Amino acid sequence: MINLKPEVVAQLERVLGSVEMLLPRAVKPIDWASCSAANWRRHSFSGFLEPVRVTDTTTLDELLGVEEQKAIMINNTRQFLKGLPANNALLWGSRGTGKSSLVKALLNEYAAEGLRVIQVEKEDLIYLSEIFAAVENEPYRFILLCDDLTFEVGELGYKMLKSALDGSVYSAPENVLIYVTSNRRHLLPEYETDKLGGKYVNGELQQSEATEEKVSLSDRFGLWIPFHVFTQDRYIEAVRLCVEREARNRKVEIPWTKELEQDAIKWSHDKTKRCGRTAFQFSKNWVGQYLLSRA
Repeated sequence: MINLKPEVVAQLERVLGSVEMLLPRAVKPIDWASCSAANWRRHSFSGFLEPVRVTDTTTLDELLGVEEQKAIMINNTRQFLKGLPANNALLWGSRGTGKSSLVKALLNEYAAEGLRVIQVEKEDLIYLSEIFAAVENEPYRFILLCDDLTFEVGELGYKMLKSALDGSVYSAPENVLIYVTSNRRHLLPEYETDKLGGKYVNGELQQSEATEEKVSLSDRFGLWIPFHVFTQDRYIEAVRLCVEREARNRKVEIPWTKELEQDAIKWSHDKTKRCGRTAFQFSKNWVGQYLLSRA
């Protein structure tokens, strides 16, 4: 037995403690039979999948004003679940118009058929290969969701996602699709100067190198799904649905009145946007005040 000096023992303990902090925490493998969603949690040089409880109960029927978008995404997701050819999808457009809610509603609709969702932050896209390896042998179909994604030129996550979509060494396994939501159609900021450098070749205008680079990522998504702000009629319909849902959850009746409608319109003007998120926020405020006044 080696007798070490106390100061050496103390130093070794400090070293082991530091190494332990760098190691991924010990976690149990996810039971995907009872868990339908997870987040990737970074830790030191790697990370792990952390199960999350799905609390968003949005259904496909509750999403208004996005009928065409719903139809495309439902068909693509059903193809994927049946093992048929399906595309990665970029859902882009104005904030609060239902992009993320549509993906959550798809999970609520098809979890019983084996659909699972893994949400990954932009900074963690460098771990795509590890995430793919963690689920490629599971008997489920996974949507890898990057929500509200934007890049700056040169970011490492941009290159990793581009490689995964391009079918390179980092490509997703057969049971994983990538769905991305973003306010930017090409996921990158666009400037007037990007248009400089375009030229005509054989009578056809070819884009500048800057523009070509900026569309090179979004172009790798098989589906581009645009989302736009609501018309006023569609917004009011969304408000009515949200108020009815809040009332139903609390087992009360809230009458639809002209005052309610006018307040909803004013709320959208104050928020400068007519969209599903604005309708939802208004309904929370209105129902809360209505019930408080009668408490």
